Amino acid sequence: MPAHAAPPLQTAANLTRPPMRGQYVELKANIHRKLLNRLNLEALAQADRSRAESDIRTLVTELLIEHGTPISLAERDTLFGELIDEVFGLGPLEPLLRDPSISDILVNTYQYVFVERAGVLERVPASFQDDKHLLRVIDRIVSRVGRRVDDSSPMVDARLPDGSRVNAIISPLAVDGPLLSIRRFPAERLKADDLVTLRALTRPMIDFLTHCVRARLNCLISGGTGAGKTTLLNVLSGFIGERERIVTIEDAAELQLHQEHVARLETRPPNVEGKGAIRQRQLVINALRMRPDRIVVGEVRGEEALDMLQAMNTGHDGSLTTVHANTPRDALSRIETMIAMGATHLPERAMRQQISSAIQLVVQQTRLSDGSRKITSISEITGMEGDVITMQEIFTFEKMGITQDGKVIGRFRATGVRPRCCERLKVSGIHLPADMFEGVTEVR
Repeated sequence: MPAHAAPPLQTAANLTRPPMRGQYVELKANIHRKLLNRLNLEALAQADRSRAESDIRTLVTELLIEHGTPISLAERDTLFGELIDEVFGLGPLEPLLRDPSISDILVNTYQYVFVERAGVLERVPASFQDDKHLLRVIDRIVSRVGRRVDDSSPMVDARLPDGSRVNAIISPLAVDGPLLSIRRFPAERLKADDLVTLRALTRPMIDFLTHCVRARLNCLISGGTGAGKTTLLNVLSGFIGERERIVTIEDAAELQLHQEHVARLETRPPNVEGKGAIRQRQLVINALRMRPDRIVVGEVRGEEALDMLQAMNTGHDGSLTTVHANTPRDALSRIETMIAMGATHLPERAMRQQISSAIQLVVQQTRLSDGSRKITSISEITGMEGDVITMQEIFTFEKMGITQDGKVIGRFRATGVRPRCCERLKVSGIHLPADMFEGVTEVR
């Protein structure tokens, strides 16, 4: 075509001939690059969203005419939507983030994106243009919360505005390319009744836990990755009274407490020079100076475990936290190991005495093979016999089999043991019926 010739018009004939997939991807990349060159992104961020979208739509139409590639009206609308996601959002991730049925988004390099729905992993057709495109999206996520990811700091934890948890790891640690994991949380926080409806536990179990939190018993929630510990912690935290001052401590702020008197603390990673990091242990120590009634630690994973236990033992009863472990007994062993990380001189028996006197309940949360999440054990710590911490199980879930379509069959069962903490509940004005700790509930 001569240099002075006008670009071809978008006629009815060529509107019906959409470009091939490879051509479409190239077209989108070209239009996006030209958009960035012409737009004032800072001004757009301050402008009204609808007005900004109108300006972008006009500019995209002009750029398409300049480019001269035939494109259908449906493809044009799709292109416009994807470009809006690129400019204002997280690119290919935006449609996935709008899907409420997705609980996890897992990006394995720029080519492969997997999601989890109802406990089942599946690959989706979404993808990024290249590693640089994926890195731009990762940088946009982490910069919103004042964090960074680069060669000197190739791992990062962050969160999205809706509270979803984000982890990213890039080269040189990620061999084949950047990796991104997003743990979604429901738009509406699950309540106790929702857990009963979902058969994560029974009505007597949630009633018992409700009374224990209100009576200021210290609770440890144990479970594996993705078992639902944070969700359960949110539910139990909701039973804390409105008149109590709550201080929450987390690596990445995820808890969604609706009480009025909540002070939220979050750790800080080191700066470019490797200095300035604020760890959970420092925040736990500082929280004790903030006149808390309750301390809620999102997850104990290091030497802060000892400070947390000491807080529980020195007037801050009714505190809650979580730990990664597969059984209640393993949870206590992990707490013991964490204490040893920060206080190697503390005798083994003294560690166990701290644990047995500080924690009253261990709640085990488990993700089963079919993707369902259930509370599989509620155990009470009763003290020590010699050098061993003694426990008794109050409620348990017994797995009985699997259906042909992979669903777990089981039952919740009360062990018949009346917990010792009932006396403490009675002092708080809570009288539990004897039949609460009897009976079986089938789950199919």
